[in-house]
Amino acid sequence: MAYDETLAARIRDAFGPRTDLREQKMFGGLAFMVGSHMCCGIVGDELMLRVGAGAEELLEKPHVRPMDFTGRPMKGFVFVSPEGVATDATLEEYVERALAFVGTLPPKSR
Repeated sequence: MAYDETLAARIRDAFGPRTDLREQKMFGGLAFMVGSHMCCGIVGDELMLRVGAGAEELLEKPHVRPMDFTGRPMKGFVFVSPEGVATDATLEEYVERALAFVGTLPPKSR
């Protein structure tokens, strides 16, 4: 499955000049890893966010739905449709939410 390259470029811009950002193909799309944790990504043309318990609040917003990639909702993850990230400001807010959550996770041991 291909992913939206334009959305990928916009997400890179939203992250700014981070030195701990890595991209990895995942879920048939693209995942953005911060440190060693998945922060957000793209599946098809949808933004995928890892927000932990914040998912419940985001699900009340238009254009946001549970991440159900496997047919079962994944706890702490949501999808945002293209309409939900039509502006750069909105996309940046979502990326910041995911960054805030990932920032609470302990470092992974290798």
